[in-house]
Amino acid sequence: MNQKIKRAFLDTEDGQILYRIGGEGESLLLLHMNPRSSDEYRELMPILAEHRRVIAMDLMGFGDSDKPPRMYTIADYAKNAIALLDELGIEKTSIMGNHTGAFVAGEIAASYGDRVDKLILGNVAGFGEGGQAELFRRVEEGFKIKEDGSHLMERWLARSRYVGSAELNHRWVLDDLKCFGHPLYAVWAVGNYCLDAPEKFRAIKCPTLIIWGLDDMKEFERLSLAKLNDRYFLSQAIPHGKVAEFEHGTICMMNQIPEEVSQVVMDFLNNSE
Repeated sequence: MNQKIKRAFLDTEDGQILYRIGGEGESLLLLHMNPRSSDEYRELMPILAEHRRVIAMDLMGFGDSDKPPRMYTIADYAKNAIALLDELGIEKTSIMGNHTGAFVAGEIAASYGDRVDKLILGNVAGFGEGGQAELFRRVEEGFKIKEDGSHLMERWLARSRYVGSAELNHRWVLDDLKCFGHPLYAVWAVGNYCLDAPEKFRAIKCPTLIIWGLDDMKEFERLSLAKLNDRYFLSQAIPHGKVAEFEHGTICMMNQIPEEVSQVVMDFLNNSE
């Protein structure tokens, strides 16, 4: 894999957005989870760029993009993605989103359907009212800088059960720390969107692939955010969607098993049905 991935910035009225881009041909936009950045797709991008023009953006408030000037909604994030597509001269694209990125991707497909070719939604949880309350509790708690520096070790240990690599955990912590001292923008956005998501997603008509890492979904239940079986709201809202499950897929699956994920993604994108 020799595809070079370049970094660039888009100026918007709300600030600069960093994006990574590489490859040629039909386009695929990648949208990351909270509290990560486009680094979530570092392993996937070179593989996918062998076949597509691949773009991954740092959502505002994350990575090397600016902090938004206000609390951002899922609709705001969707508008930013459309602005990036406009800047790149892309009329229609396939989109893949994971976690928060999947809610944004679903909003784009529902509200800007003429701009989306195919849609891939990764690890969307069915939060419900209890999950929404827990999301808002986390927003209130926030990521706070502590005088004794203990927040650094807390973030290191947050994923110690499943991250599986000190190097990868280091990358996660770097993304985490860029969110400290600021509101949890995306958690707030998802909290305000999640109860409306089933109705919103019923408007999605494009070919759709739903990806679930089952260990990831079980982690939502362990954290009292969403029950494992509540994820099926997505396939009920998008009955034409195809489903692919990864038995041991964790929250880190985009980094940990990029070959398996890319194979499923490319099979779906190349399918003419």
